[in-house]
Amino acid sequence: MPLVSIIIPCYNEQNTITLLLEALLQQTIPIEKLEIIISDGMSTDKTLEVVSRYQAAHSEMEIVLVENKQKTIPSALNRALEIAKGEFIVRMDAHSIPAKDYVNRCITALSSGLGDNVGGVWEIRAGNSTWIARAIALAAAHPLGVGNARYRTQGTKPSENQPAGPADTVPFGSFRKDLLNQIGYFDENLLSNEDYEFNARIRKNGGRIWLDPAIRTGYIARSNLPDLARQYWRYGYWKWRMLRQYLSTARLRQVVPPLFVGSLITLIAMSIWPLWTQTLSFIPIAARWLLIGEIILYSLILFLFALPYAIQKKEISLSIGIPLAIATMHISWGSGFLVSLAKSIFEK
Repeated sequence: MPLVSIIIPCYNEQNTITLLLEALLQQTIPIEKLEIIISDGMSTDKTLEVVSRYQAAHSEMEIVLVENKQKTIPSALNRALEIAKGEFIVRMDAHSIPAKDYVNRCITALSSGLGDNVGGVWEIRAGNSTWIARAIALAAAHPLGVGNARYRTQGTKPSENQPAGPADTVPFGSFRKDLLNQIGYFDENLLSNEDYEFNARIRKNGGRIWLDPAIRTGYIARSNLPDLARQYWRYGYWKWRMLRQYLSTARLRQVVPPLFVGSLITLIAMSIWPLWTQTLSFIPIAARWLLIGEIILYSLILFLFALPYAIQKKEISLSIGIPLAIATMHISWGSGFLVSLAKSIFEK
């Protein structure tokens, strides 16, 4: 087994970093074959103390800390890659808890030539025990919330019933380090969606992204709606920045939220626009009715899709929480996308 470098972007993760390190300690490959590089974005909490204590307690693990002074995810990844000694690279997240065979399955798939970047699926877990945190975790794996993103939606299904195969992208991902000689490092101009852009470059250069549902990792979702909104606004904003470089990679799930938000903005503007002439006075009235109808229909659809979860888990709060979480994801993602699109027009 060659040396494997695990690269981990990290910022203020004192509550979750130990869970990840414990999961890496329990991997099925020999621990001496793992090099763990934590790229810290100048954390202001006790993350570094937690890591130092773990290092002292587990001297058998090679844990390397590197400073990420730019405090962004792509710069964190690149600073870690610059010092990585492994033949294989496995990217992890400080919010993730990989299964015991995660690294071994990734390296086996890469060694077999199945893909140039290999990954699996998320088993999304609640950030805490509150009703809204449980709802957010379910919404983050629901097709109505995330479309056909297989790495999210298939994490709730048994891996033995799902075939492995090519995909647009994989979460985190693993690859041979010499792949960087062909396509370069992560794009530091993108503060999010850097992994999707990285995978787009692989495909553009004739490579293949391979998703295997047997490669599984627990992922801790945001625990409240404000944090979820900030996360998805950032996703949407940087998705457009990425898509304008690779427009052919756009998918329906990425277009629907900005169209939905755009329709709401348009109908609101039409319903209050003060300059309609007397002959066009029917327009604001019609716009108001259309807006009310759209909101009612949207809310009803979300409720009907959430109801089976509430019944199955015997939690009536999920019939409210899941619609709130999905609506937060849609509106935040779509708004971020539209703001980014508008800014790019004025930048030209």
